Amino acid sequence: MSTQAVADARSAIEEIVYGYAELMDRGDFAGVAALFSRAHYRGAGPSDSGVEGAAAVQEVLETMVQRYDDGTPRTLHVTTNLAIDVDELAVSARARSCFTVFQQVDTGVINPIIAGRYQDSYARDDSGWYLTERVFLTSLVGDLSAHLTVDPFSVA
Repeated sequence: MSTQAVADARSAIEEIVYGYAELMDRGDFAGVAALFSRAHYRGAGPSDSGVEGAAAVQEVLETMVQRYDDGTPRTLHVTTNLAIDVDELAVSARARSCFTVFQQVDTGVINPIIAGRYQDSYARDDSGWYLTERVFLTSLVGDLSAHLTVDPFSVA
């Protein structure tokens, strides 16, 4: 695998990772869902079967995430510590990253509402790199009441 192939893979995967955060913060749930058109999205819990495909991801976001008058969830998703491992043929990859989500719903305090890690799997075909799976591992949880319409930890 050439150095350029690795650099191209990393760049494409970075665009997906950081694009997800940007789309979420804009409230563009159709755009987020498109990133998962060929992917499984789930939590790390043993009972979390997750969802698969764009339609299912969009439905979950539209149902669970509150949007405000400006059409956004009033959040800032910060993604850090991105590590990308590309396979020898540059046709699959894994990525790890950390996330922290901040929210401000009025002119008051900016609150960190949740933090954790993403574990992603990617594949490449003739159309480029795409997500095949995202597992989110929640480490820290603040007040999610202004962000989600349901308590995700009480949903069976």
